[in-house]
Amino acid sequence: METLRSAVRGQVLLPGDPGFDAARRPWNLAVEQPVAAVVEAADADDVAALVRHARQAGLGVATQPNGHGASGRTEGAILLRTRRLDTLDIDPAARSARVGAGVASGRVQAAAAPHGLTGLPGSSPVVSVAGVALGGGLSWFGRAFGWVADSVTAFDVVDAAGRPRRVTADADPDLFWALRGGGGDFAVVTALELSLRPAPRLYGGRVLWAAEHAPAVMDAYRRITAAAPDELTVWLDLLHFPGADPMVAVDATYLGGPDEARDLLAPLDRLAAPLSDSRGVMSPAELGSITAEPTDPGPGCSRAELLAELDDTAAKALLADPIAPLLSVQIRHLGGALARPSDSPHGALAEPYAVYLFGIPADPATAEAVTARQRDIAGALPVSGRKPYTFLNPGESAADAFTPEALARLRAVKRRHDPQDVLRANFPVGG
Repeated sequence: METLRSAVRGQVLLPGDPGFDAARRPWNLAVEQPVAAVVEAADADDVAALVRHARQAGLGVATQPNGHGASGRTEGAILLRTRRLDTLDIDPAARSARVGAGVASGRVQAAAAPHGLTGLPGSSPVVSVAGVALGGGLSWFGRAFGWVADSVTAFDVVDAAGRPRRVTADADPDLFWALRGGGGDFAVVTALELSLRPAPRLYGGRVLWAAEHAPAVMDAYRRITAAAPDELTVWLDLLHFPGADPMVAVDATYLGGPDEARDLLAPLDRLAAPLSDSRGVMSPAELGSITAEPTDPGPGCSRAELLAELDDTAAKALLADPIAPLLSVQIRHLGGALARPSDSPHGALAEPYAVYLFGIPADPATAEAVTARQRDIAGALPVSGRKPYTFLNPGESAADAFTPEALARLRAVKRRHDPQDVLRANFPVGG
């Protein structure tokens, strides 16, 4: 491993080096991530040099800008950090962006917003655009524009032999398809190009009530989502933070003006007075403020499911008992463009809702209680058995995200482009 230091120009940390343990940690501090070395690449050429070195040495390369979505399946691999690949170029006339592998979603939003444009951001502004796209990507505007990956028009990659390549639908349709949601098993993405979307007007925010109003909020949520246009996205959150009373929230974004948004969300205004209401006209650069998710690493235990429906039985099951020891149970409305054909491994999402269950495993007993509560809630819901790739937890696999046909095609792409298994995704398509 010492020869690795002369193979690349970026920082190399080996076991025993000061800072090694901190550098190898993923975003979710509850996940143990054993690695043979950590390399922070200086640029795309450095990535190519690293991959060639690893291939010759019989080692794997696991790529993470900052460790979101880590599964811990990195034993014996070199952990590649791509944070320094931070180029961001916006072309307002073409409504496109060139985004380095280390660029976070919030940076794209901040750069695009002054031009009346938006990317397809999720709830957190600190997740890398490349990582989200490689996992398919569910965003605030997925109902209007589909998967995040559907907006990608080209990838700059380093292949498993250490060669830089440009991948498009015309140049390599199978690899392009696999990269648009199949994970990082096939090539190291150093940059991508994606279409930006018009967002001249945006309305959004969070309304928060005490938990006693949860049944009425749920009823209003179901009425709103049953008739929602594709431009409207609404999420419901059951919340119970340590030291606070349980609460229920509705988070919303609307690609349009405030008058139309208020009409569409009118059922919320007929409920009891909320604890707070942050709804208003906003910039696409401010989307991260709606859910105000943590922007620093921390421990977590999650489980996600896709729901076949949110009927009376499902609604009652979600509200039957307190969510504790979970911190949050989030219901996301899907549908719209996400339900339409997509040339990606995920394809169309038939399920109209997703549920995301999250708790903090403060100690072994709490971790067990969190997973038990997640299991009980999921068991009472009409889940489809399929999960979005980017929502997989360390105990799950790529087979939980894709149909057997899509998984077989992904495995064929992997065999063709990386037969030596040099490149290691968080959730490999092989298992």
